[in-house]
Amino acid sequence: MIACIVFRGLTQYLQEHYATQSGLIIKRKVREQLIHSWHQSDLVELNNITAASRTNHFVEQVEALEGYFSRFLPQMKVAVWLPLIILSITFYLDWIAGIILLISAPLIPIFMAIVGMGAEAISQRHFASLERLSTQFLDKIKGMRALQAMGQVDFAKDRLNETSEQFRLLTMKTLKVAFLSSAVLEFFSAVAIAVLAMYIGFGLLGYINWGPSSELSLFSGLLILLLAPELFQPLRSLAQHYHDRASALGAAAQLLHASKGFTKKMPEKAEYFSASVKDENRLDVVDVSKTFDKRGDLFRHLSFTARKGEIIVLKGKSGTGKSTLLRLLAGFEAPDSGHINIFSQPPGTEPCAWLSQTPFTLFGSWRQNLDLLHSDRHAGIEENSMLAALEKVDLLDRVNMSDKGLDEVIGESAYGLSGGQAQRLALARTILSPFPLILLDEPTASLDKKSAEIVVNNLRTLAQHQRLVIVASHDESIIHEANQIIDLDDAS
Repeated sequence: MIACIVFRGLTQYLQEHYATQSGLIIKRKVREQLIHSWHQSDLVELNNITAASRTNHFVEQVEALEGYFSRFLPQMKVAVWLPLIILSITFYLDWIAGIILLISAPLIPIFMAIVGMGAEAISQRHFASLERLSTQFLDKIKGMRALQAMGQVDFAKDRLNETSEQFRLLTMKTLKVAFLSSAVLEFFSAVAIAVLAMYIGFGLLGYINWGPSSELSLFSGLLILLLAPELFQPLRSLAQHYHDRASALGAAAQLLHASKGFTKKMPEKAEYFSASVKDENRLDVVDVSKTFDKRGDLFRHLSFTARKGEIIVLKGKSGTGKSTLLRLLAGFEAPDSGHINIFSQPPGTEPCAWLSQTPFTLFGSWRQNLDLLHSDRHAGIEENSMLAALEKVDLLDRVNMSDKGLDEVIGESAYGLSGGQAQRLALARTILSPFPLILLDEPTASLDKKSAEIVVNNLRTLAQHQRLVIVASHDESIIHEANQIIDLDDAS
């Protein structure tokens, strides 16, 4: 008996240990696959997925997979083999007791399956509701200043409360299914053990004298009664982990849907690169065409050449493909036909500086934001160079207003800076970057006249330092500085 207890404890320890290790390995592999999927996906398409959704996929939904692999699957194997062993011993001791257990045992998984039939659908709705709640909460935090300015804080709070209440109700539904499946198991196991105890009791007292009951002894009767709960224990543990199964299937469905949502992959650079051009100072766009299903041809057979030290302006009406052409040059998308060579390399082979209408700012100090594009992360950029770049974009006085100087922290989404200051900070970061190709998408849009002039003057400076500056813009002051103007109205 002591040996059996020790053996059982050892096997349980080994089961839990290896099951936990397998769960950790699976979570790591799934997260690696998610990162690989994001890395290989089209960047424009990836930006359509909110940060809250990606965080929910990476953390909550991947964590939900662990219970299925580390608890439910191992327990399901135990729930198959251990009852078979106990049934064999029971049939050997008393075949009537074995029949009682054989009839009652299959009823438990059958009714558990009936009760939990909708658990997977509920779990999918649960994760979808969590993703929606996370996205709404993050949006409300990011837009707090706008909500306060427009007096919509109470309305936003009510909407968030509604979503939170929906999430609470779905959570309670999920728990209800878990508790109901456990209640079904406890009911049938209690009934089965009670019937078995009555049979053994009446048999030992001599009230039942047919079949093997007359051969029952105190040893065999007690052994059967001790084994009966052990037959239901694996099923009871399986019921406890049934919620893990439902949660994992719901999370897996969400993860699979999210990964299949990326219909486009990052383009293979060799597909639209011509190795025949060997000039490290020249950019060539040769016979390039791009078409979208819903928008038709953006441009067809577009060709132009540019060299370092020039400013190239892409002009045209809204929707003619200025931003798309910039993405082609950056390597984010591939053309339908034609070739693009950037300094004798395919687009995207070497990094470039990208400045959009809404530039990225890091939640950190001025120093960290300016150092963001520096290739040598250990050496960093010298403070004098940072201050000189800030002076060029007329932000040095703003930095000197703080006692912390470059170590003053800029809030999330450039909190504490105006739109023009955030744009100029990004421009200073671009000036400090070592990249020979600078791509700008409407850099002066929504800026005041002073900020726009600063941007234009620095574009001229960048070109003088042998950078190739390509700008999508309607601004006449930028067009005036252009060495070459690409009119995409004509290209379409």
